[in-house]
Amino acid sequence: MRRPAFLLSALLTGSLVPVWPLAQDIEPTPEEIVADWMASGHADAMSEAFRHWDEEGEIPGACAACHSTTGFRAYLASPMTAAGVISHPVPTGDLIECTSCHAPEAASLTTLPFPSGAAISFGPGMAVCAVCHQGRASGEDVDTAVADLGDDEVSDQLSFINVHYSAAAATLLGAEVGGGYEYPGRSYAGRFAHVPGFDDCAGCHGAHDTAIEIADCTDCHAGVADSRAIRTSAADLDSDGDTAEGIASEIEALHEHLRMMIMLYAETVTDAAVLYAPDSFPYFFTDLDGDGLAVEEEIARDNRYASWTPRLLRAAYNYQFVAKDGGAHAHNPRYAAQLLIDSLNDLAEALPQAPGDVFIRP
Repeated sequence: MRRPAFLLSALLTGSLVPVWPLAQDIEPTPEEIVADWMASGHADAMSEAFRHWDEEGEIPGACAACHSTTGFRAYLASPMTAAGVISHPVPTGDLIECTSCHAPEAASLTTLPFPSGAAISFGPGMAVCAVCHQGRASGEDVDTAVADLGDDEVSDQLSFINVHYSAAAATLLGAEVGGGYEYPGRSYAGRFAHVPGFDDCAGCHGAHDTAIEIADCTDCHAGVADSRAIRTSAADLDSDGDTAEGIASEIEALHEHLRMMIMLYAETVTDAAVLYAPDSFPYFFTDLDGDGLAVEEEIARDNRYASWTPRLLRAAYNYQFVAKDGGAHAHNPRYAAQLLIDSLNDLAEALPQAPGDVFIRP
């Protein structure tokens, strides 16, 4: 994996085109910018995101746009007819480097396709991030997969649909892009509107280290030391009686309720116990001993869960959608809570022993 030694010289010579204004009052030096970038996941040369294709020596076109600078720039120069896909592989060896986000094509980027087919327009400071942070599936993919099947009919034609990772833009835009599975007859939150100056990616995240500076939040959210402690609603979404905890805790509680309900449904309706392993693709596996805990022999590919029903697939998709956006509580907490609560209530319809509508839907 080559190291990006050219980055500092490019910054010093001014050969990079800026995409977003820096949030700092005093612009950092080129050395500080490189140090920040080196601390980010975009520069982690040993991570699976950049080493997954070492043996093949090339990154396929379905992945290259977000796992290499070469692929990213090729995508921006393409017609962008499919979200995040180019028509050819690229060699391994790149990280997500300065010329990904500071290329002329990035500076002029304002409209992007999403997996649902929606084309969304926004400022370039957000558009360039949303190329990769939008997921690679949508609720429509789930609807297509389960068409013509009964809600509780186990089918060998179904398999888990993975939204992929860090789909922050899909969460933030909510119903505008339908990243989650949205149940018929329900309304869902659209784009999360934050205050000016904090309404795009670089407003909250460091442009180069991607970190959140919590001090920037305290003018409005006095006394918080962590974004997870922030809440702007008195609604007790998880019905635990605690209306002082951060909204992140409410969403985490709903998320855990959904995991337990997925397990109960699988055991009761499909007669095949399921477990979830957050770091092992394809994430849902047959629970061989029924204890709900993932052990090494259970997370093998040939033990992937195969007793899917439409109702279970819908809920599992939403579970993963929220799981893989660690910032859902900040990006669009209302949308995340709606997806989780609707999934819980849908599963409850098939379980007489499980009460439905016990959570407060925002």
